[in-house]
Amino acid sequence: MQRIYFNRFQFIILLAFISLFTSGCSMIQSWMPDKADETKTWSASKLYAEAKANLSEGEYKSAIELYEKLEARYPHGAYAQQAQLETAYAYYKFDEPESAIAAADRFIKLHPRHTHVDYAYYLRGLATFPARKSVFEFAFPQDESKRDPNASLESFNYFNELTHKFPNSKYAADATARMRYLRNKVAKHELHVANYYMRREAYIAAVDRASFVVEHYQQTPAISEALLIMVKAYSLMGQPQLAQDAQRVYDVNKSKFYPDVFYEEESVIPSMPEWMKI
Repeated sequence: MQRIYFNRFQFIILLAFISLFTSGCSMIQSWMPDKADETKTWSASKLYAEAKANLSEGEYKSAIELYEKLEARYPHGAYAQQAQLETAYAYYKFDEPESAIAAADRFIKLHPRHTHVDYAYYLRGLATFPARKSVFEFAFPQDESKRDPNASLESFNYFNELTHKFPNSKYAADATARMRYLRNKVAKHELHVANYYMRREAYIAAVDRASFVVEHYQQTPAISEALLIMVKAYSLMGQPQLAQDAQRVYDVNKSKFYPDVFYEEESVIPSMPEWMKI
């Protein structure tokens, strides 16, 4: 390929041409009128109604934009308050959990005594709750308890805060069911770690993990397996008395162990509460 060379004079001319061309484009663009914002003259009630319609139809991005315009133009009053809360819900449905949590936190801070502030607390838990399985996950199932439990712990803490501050909330029962599921899931994660140590023949570490489950995750299905891990680990460590003690605890409580608990998201409170519907 033949190379093209420029002398200094040609290079300066080329730069000047490029500069003139780009400035000309900018000037032409500045002459063009901005696209009209059809919502510019809308009232607060009109903005809210349109945003709510978009929300109901699943047009979450459009709903968020309208809610934010409403709050910016009419920052005071009931419409702005409701827009703030429904923005959090729209972000949750739009699969932007961090934005949903930020919006819910902001609502809680600004309106701690609002009639529906409990929903903001509930929404934070929903935003971090393990997502429903995708088609791919159904085709290639993976035990969710093997994943990093931090999101589950965060979700648990949000739901726990709701149930403590608003024990009579209509979302408390669902939050409690989700907390039970999350607790079981985190306990099962601890078992995966204990079994990993067993495979590596790190028996002391395995006992520590299993003991942690027995101590901190009572009334979960993980207790029975945790005790059996302790029995096996103590036996392999040459500690027959400790193995017998763990076996005795297992035998005494065998009939009381909790069965595995599954959480069916479809059977709980609808994602959009009745008071948020048009």
